[in-house]
Amino acid sequence: MKYGRTLIASHPPKECALPTVGRARASASERVGVRGAWGVIRSGHCGENVGMARLLIVHHTVSPATRAMHEAVLDGTRAEGITGVQVQARPALAASVTETLQADGVILGTPANIGYMSGALKHYFDTIYYPLLDAAPRLPFGLWVHGNEDTTGALRAITAITGALGWQQVTEPVVVTGTPTAADREACWNLGATVAATLGK
Repeated sequence: MKYGRTLIASHPPKECALPTVGRARASASERVGVRGAWGVIRSGHCGENVGMARLLIVHHTVSPATRAMHEAVLDGTRAEGITGVQVQARPALAASVTETLQADGVILGTPANIGYMSGALKHYFDTIYYPLLDAAPRLPFGLWVHGNEDTTGALRAITAITGALGWQQVTEPVVVTGTPTAADREACWNLGATVAATLGK
């Protein structure tokens, strides 16, 4: 199932072109600009084939609502027009330091439990924090959070941890309370598409 339109051409800098999302979705990718070609910039050679960029999705999906959001994000990463990106989805309890070190970008997904991120995502951060503290500065990432009530504490904690790691948030987080609506799933699709387009060729 696809939520929303496919990708269309935009007007990125000539020296380093990358796909951007369609008119309703263009702003997030445009804000990233030339910095969005993460793998290309890392190599120092725009336009050179540097292989597939790796997008790691670290998620904790324990309910129909979180499953719906996760699947919409995955669908967005497969949007037409995004090329050169290899997507790997891993449960938060299984995602490793090595997988994160190999990633060119990350999408995080979690429920908000009693006002905080899930224990599974906290375990992921506990596992990778010190090994990656100085290893992956400016790693592009996106985030979705689902809560039945308050999500403020979860957002605050994740923002603090990713900020300490030096990761770069490339689009606004998707925050949903209650059953995800069609608009919420569209926002998740946009999240996946934007982060993938940021890494793509």
